[in-house]
Amino acid sequence: MTQPIYAIGDIHGQLGMLEEALARIEADGGPDARVVFLGDYVDRGPESRGVIELLSQGLAAGRNWVCLMGNHDRMFSMFMEDYPRNDARLLVGYHWLHDRIGGAETLQSYGAEVTEGTRIYELHTQALKVVPEHHRRFLNALPDYHQEGELLFVHAGIRPGVALEDQSQDDKIWIRQEFLNDQSDHPWLVVHGHTQIPAPEHRGNRVNLDSGAGFGRALTAAVFEGRDCWVLGAEGRSPLLAP
Repeated sequence: MTQPIYAIGDIHGQLGMLEEALARIEADGGPDARVVFLGDYVDRGPESRGVIELLSQGLAAGRNWVCLMGNHDRMFSMFMEDYPRNDARLLVGYHWLHDRIGGAETLQSYGAEVTEGTRIYELHTQALKVVPEHHRRFLNALPDYHQEGELLFVHAGIRPGVALEDQSQDDKIWIRQEFLNDQSDHPWLVVHGHTQIPAPEHRGNRVNLDSGAGFGRALTAAVFEGRDCWVLGAEGRSPLLAP
């Protein structure tokens, strides 16, 4: 019998939603369930610190978890370097602390004072003081994909026609249209987030689990047995089928 593997979409600082999703997974698969988190743990929501603390402590305790890197996690990690960097994939005029990105909410969850007019170097100085070292290690250690059996888990997607070992990290955490519009079969069913949609969807060659928790909508937890997929709701499993 195929062992189930669970996946959770983009969390974006929604600690309560994450705890509920983990409770649903434990009810379905027990305390040792295999769980892959698809990245974007921080920004927009109010409790990024709590999310990273829960995940980092779970890994430290030996939980059967894989935590992948999302583009928002990399932006946070880049800001926490000795000299903060801006992700080159951001649109011109955007930066991690831009209103539409959500970095300010992440820093506020750590107790940093973020007010209009606060300079980036001042926020960086605060961040170095309030973000625990083990959170920085967690961010820096995140892998950018996980392949298991017939499934490939990745935050954003892959570039069609490129071998897995040749995929760039930028594509794995940032790609959109080239991947989303491609209808050809991949060597695996690709399970991803990154592009928020009203509800999880199965497109035959990929499954998108980013249902918009960062914008106050639901956080999706799903379970896979081979390529078969179900969404975990309050009443248990509901099949997620390709059109």
